[in-house]
Amino acid sequence: MRDLLVLFQKEWRENTRNYKILWIPLIFVFFGITEPVTNHYLPQILEAVGNIPEDAMFPFPEFTAAQILMSTMGQYQFIGMLVLVLGFMGTISRERKNGTGTLLYVRPISFFSYFLSKWKVVSIIAIGSVWLGLLTSWYYTELLFGNVPASDFFAFAGTYSVWILFVVTVVLAASAWLPTGGAAGVSLALVLVIQIIDSLLGTYWTISPWKISTYATQWLTGSPTMGDFWWSMAVTIIAIIALMIFGTWMSKRNASKTKV
Repeated sequence: MRDLLVLFQKEWRENTRNYKILWIPLIFVFFGITEPVTNHYLPQILEAVGNIPEDAMFPFPEFTAAQILMSTMGQYQFIGMLVLVLGFMGTISRERKNGTGTLLYVRPISFFSYFLSKWKVVSIIAIGSVWLGLLTSWYYTELLFGNVPASDFFAFAGTYSVWILFVVTVVLAASAWLPTGGAAGVSLALVLVIQIIDSLLGTYWTISPWKISTYATQWLTGSPTMGDFWWSMAVTIIAIIALMIFGTWMSKRNASKTKV
């Protein structure tokens, strides 16, 4: 337990020094603000800068409050995932490359505590950033588009948080397994490419970690099919645990590759 606390503090200081605890939340908050504001003022923006002929008529869709929150999450599903992958892809692999890991690996540390400390810090930053962004989006959506019940919002954000935990665990496990570039490639393939495949062919299956974000949005328009929802949650949690075990094992196995 003492090892875990010391490693957690070390990891937190490192993410403070490189400002990840600042710039990652700011990106999510930025998109949380711009999505509702841009959609609300889109006609005025186009009128001001679009040089639209006076006789041209363009019907603008009327978005509901729920659709705006789903649109914000859609931004997070692409840009947000890129930020998380690129921000944390070198969390473990970079320590092997620059020799920082040597200072840790020569000590009698638990590699599970080593991996878990990084997972905790990254999870806090990622989930905190997403919640700040979604709360900001919810606030502006309430002002500009209408009410989203608090129960629906928190069910939506809570479910989406499980997806975020899955993403950061994939990134850290890949970083423990591969060099930084390889970790980025594998993480993007698992997070983004399979997500695209699921959106194209996902009607053929209903239980998958990649369904969690879809089930999250369904809380805003009703509720997901509870059987499929809970099975997907269970599969995702099992996948997170398995990835943590894999990441711990690869951290220990690759410790000998650390640059001295």
